[in-house]
Amino acid sequence: MMPGARRVVLDTNVVVSGLLFLAGIPGLALRKAQSSQVLASEATLLELVAVMRRAKFDRYFERHIRDGLAAEYASCCDRVEILFPIRACRDPKDDKFLEVAVHGRADLIVTGDGDLLDLHPFRGIAILTPAAYLERP
Repeated sequence: MMPGARRVVLDTNVVVSGLLFLAGIPGLALRKAQSSQVLASEATLLELVAVMRRAKFDRYFERHIRDGLAAEYASCCDRVEILFPIRACRDPKDDKFLEVAVHGRADLIVTGDGDLLDLHPFRGIAILTPAAYLERP
């Protein structure tokens, strides 16, 4: 990890968009995060696999390729153990990202989800869009 690198949590929407469309803003954010410590939990990685297997993505890549992309991403993440639940988001399905950030002592969460963005900052953790993340040094 590079000096000054951050501890980052990427929401599933950013990871999926970044893996499938490398040239877009989420793809650039995903690449930037690779110079940081990317944090994930079992729950966030299971959600990634489930989303990547959705039939709507068949037109971009075959399922086995998407499974491989998800597995490669997972292998680059530091796994965070969730010791207690956090219930703070309007959408309870998004609490898992707050849990990873808090338990993993993250510096920021990168997401396109308005329910999470509305919580910025959460317990001192910045919550940014991929575009805002790219603007940060």
